[in-house]
Amino acid sequence: MRFLFGLGIVVSLTAIVLAQGVSPSMLLKPPVDSWPTYHGDYTGKHHSPFTQITPSNLGQLTQKWKFQTTQGVKSTPILVNGVIYVSAPDNVWAVDARTGRELWRYTQPRSDAFYIGHRGVAVYKDMVYVTTPNAHLIALNAADGKVRWDVVIADSKKGYWSTNAPLVVGNHMLVGVSGDFDNLPGQLKSIDPDTGKTQWIFYSTPPAGVDTGTPSGGSTGGQMWMTGTYDPELNLVYVGTGNPTPVLNGVMRPGDNKWTCSIVALNPDTGKLVWGFQVSPHDTHDWDAAEVPVLVDANFNGAPRKMLMQASRNGYFFVLDRTNGKSLVTAPFASVNWAKGIDAEGHPIPNTDKEPKRDGRLVSPNESGATNYRSPSFDPQSGLFIVSAQDAYGLYFFKPEHGDYGWAGASPSVAGKSFVRGIDYQTGKIKWSHPIGDGAGTSGVLSTATGLTFTGDNSVNLLALRSSDGTTLWHSNVGRIGNSPISYMLDGKQYLLVGAGNSLVAFALP
Repeated sequence: MRFLFGLGIVVSLTAIVLAQGVSPSMLLKPPVDSWPTYHGDYTGKHHSPFTQITPSNLGQLTQKWKFQTTQGVKSTPILVNGVIYVSAPDNVWAVDARTGRELWRYTQPRSDAFYIGHRGVAVYKDMVYVTTPNAHLIALNAADGKVRWDVVIADSKKGYWSTNAPLVVGNHMLVGVSGDFDNLPGQLKSIDPDTGKTQWIFYSTPPAGVDTGTPSGGSTGGQMWMTGTYDPELNLVYVGTGNPTPVLNGVMRPGDNKWTCSIVALNPDTGKLVWGFQVSPHDTHDWDAAEVPVLVDANFNGAPRKMLMQASRNGYFFVLDRTNGKSLVTAPFASVNWAKGIDAEGHPIPNTDKEPKRDGRLVSPNESGATNYRSPSFDPQSGLFIVSAQDAYGLYFFKPEHGDYGWAGASPSVAGKSFVRGIDYQTGKIKWSHPIGDGAGTSGVLSTATGLTFTGDNSVNLLALRSSDGTTLWHSNVGRIGNSPISYMLDGKQYLLVGAGNSLVAFALP
């Protein structure tokens, strides 16, 4: 009986720890023993301030534990109160961050929705929030994974689905959707995290009867399927939007098609657009601009600036003044041939001869893009924006008899090459380029305060590069990395956590 009573105390204490809440103040200044949001903090820098793991002791890193899931890990883990939450399209696992032991698992009943992957969850107060393939938002008890409530984000029968990790800003839970196959209006929704009730909806391309004040030229699309970033001083949320639809048939949607393939700044309390910057006017190549808008406060041309940086799928690196959306830098960071130049406001100027044609056009980047959703990193010590990049060409066709989408794809005879690149944010020039293999990269990037950059190559290796010049300092065979590494401190020990294949793998010093 004494043993059973003691076991009950342990179980109860575990439940208390799991139920401890995440507050708005914690999200504004995350403690060292946490990674409470998709990006770690609101800036999206994906940079670790910890100094325990250094270039001189990398050789002592050892695997501390490994947690096996049932699907490839594409999500970024969330860590709160010693518990890791990791997701797949229809699963959420709660895992002990010290041992890798499963604490609970939630599984959503299988639906007929589109299963493509999942980015992660959000934690707020005593609940865990997860989006689903059939475009629902589900609130779970952090203590045991039981469902609190389940609401519809968008109608999956129309072709919407959801993969993104929600972003909590104040009392707003921001969730986006995917669905660029069905000519659907792009939307970002704010939901009350306590009740599940909708607070507002922002449409990047307005549906019939909704006036956003910006003509879209008859386009739809612009889905917001990646987690945005937030500046609490300006009270602005920054989100990248997806490509317009019909995708290849640009004739059907004249003009720039705002606000598709754009970075938009929104007031989180109202959902109103404050400014927008279009990185690909009138896109006809399926290059969304959903990639992470990274927020950096630093000097630019000798003066302090509040900046936003994005390496976009179209092959260009953008630096904007995030107070007003004005361009500071536009420069290619990968192979590009689709633009004739850059206009006075920093937008690439599309070359109409590179639009899909009946006889095909060879275009760079290819359809998978010069980069994708996996996180870049900003290293303040070196002043480098570090990102996974691909140099590749695709052969783009459009045949009207095949419908709005025609056909697009990469020619088998043109092999893409991938790199991790360090970009000087003040000039847009590539300072170093580290090759990681053929095809598109699948790993995100994490930089640290000790001058290390952790990422994966296109084989099976976790890499530690020197952030200043991209030199390989260490590697470990873990499997193909499909997510963005994170780092956290727990019990005075720095951990490195990465998703490899169907597993989460934790490393630390002895």
